[in-house]
Amino acid sequence: MEHPGRGAPYSIRTLADASGISRSQVGRLVNGELPNLPVNEAHQMSEALGVAVLVLFMPPVSPT
Repeated sequence: MEHPGRGAPYSIRTLADASGISRSQVGRLVNGELPNLPVNEAHQMSEALGVAVLVLFMPPVSPT
């Protein structure tokens, strides 16, 4: 996960701190244990990363 503006990668801890989402929730999301976030938290994370929400939670390309 790239850190916008500095080029240094985010850790789960720094992304959680920057987005205001709990560390456990960010960790579960990164590890694939959590498929999505509530809308407000998805927006918080996308703002912290500097990308659109759809970039983070893009729907599958095919129905399978």
